[in-house]
Amino acid sequence: MPSPSPRTPLKPSVPHTAVVGAGMAGVTCARTLIQAGHRVTLIEKSRGAGGRMATRRSDFGGFDHGAQFFTVRDPRFERVLRLYPDLIAPWKVNTVRVLDALGQVMSSGPVPRDTRWVAVPGMNALVKHWAQPLADGTLDGAVVLESLVTRIEPDALHARQWQLRLQSADGGHPVLGGFDHVVLAIPHPQAEALLSASALAPAWVDALRKVDVAPCWTLMVAFPQAMQPGLEAFGPRWHAASSDHHRIRWVAREPSKPGRAAIERWTVQASPSWSAEHLEDDPERIKAKLLKGFAEITGIRATPAHAEVHRWRYAQTQHPLGQPFLLDARLGLALCGDWCLGHRVEDAFISGLELALAMAG
Repeated sequence: MPSPSPRTPLKPSVPHTAVVGAGMAGVTCARTLIQAGHRVTLIEKSRGAGGRMATRRSDFGGFDHGAQFFTVRDPRFERVLRLYPDLIAPWKVNTVRVLDALGQVMSSGPVPRDTRWVAVPGMNALVKHWAQPLADGTLDGAVVLESLVTRIEPDALHARQWQLRLQSADGGHPVLGGFDHVVLAIPHPQAEALLSASALAPAWVDALRKVDVAPCWTLMVAFPQAMQPGLEAFGPRWHAASSDHHRIRWVAREPSKPGRAAIERWTVQASPSWSAEHLEDDPERIKAKLLKGFAEITGIRATPAHAEVHRWRYAQTQHPLGQPFLLDARLGLALCGDWCLGHRVEDAFISGLELALAMAG
């Protein structure tokens, strides 16, 4: 299909940019572009901002069922985080390492090289806070939620701009137009599918096919019975474990994180290989298998009052793109995300930031 004509600015104007995806990379990119003078429309298929910096609410408290914590190495990330001291806190947690496939042999976990930080009161709080000024009009932007972008095409009224076809949660198919730039800050297979459906950037599609991101099944369990008076101990003395168990890669006690509710809750994340092998399994079967593995590792064999699973199809980058973003300034198309550089939260921030700076320059 035809692309918009290359841009040759005729007079000063405010560029209008669509950023698709409201995770860390997308929101960072959107805010930086606004600071550089762009007007931004942020489009997200879910009910709110956050991406994999996610918190699942329940009657027993929240579960950080996506990213468990983040570390800070880039000075730009550090400078930004210093502006929000009430939204982050260090997670000083005693960890162990599960050394065998059955969860029976453990050792003390190594002292982490970097401070582990969490958002407060849940991992989604930071990105939600950053996105809020776009939603309430404080910044020059807008937020469109529960809307999936299905196609990118030349604007019907302005040949040098883009329009986006959407599928909304209510079944509608609105079209948003008038965009000078479109940024895709979404998982790479979704970006690949959208570009292919739009007959755009075939070289990018080929590059995206070389990126590998593993899935992850996550189990969330709550044990309010552990709060009973007179009950001296419930579960292990440690609060988090990295694991070589044949199913489980990570286990964390939610109340050990700052600002969380006290009810005994655990988040359990399966290994990439096991998650991939069982990606399409029935969720109830996944729940039963992960509950068994959780009991083997923690020794907690009580029946949880709450248990649910969540499937992340795209969770942890195994083979990144190898550069912070993709940008075609002539056409006004760009891609960013943690998968460009790695799997850390900071990778998503850097990708979104560096793309926005390149577009602004």
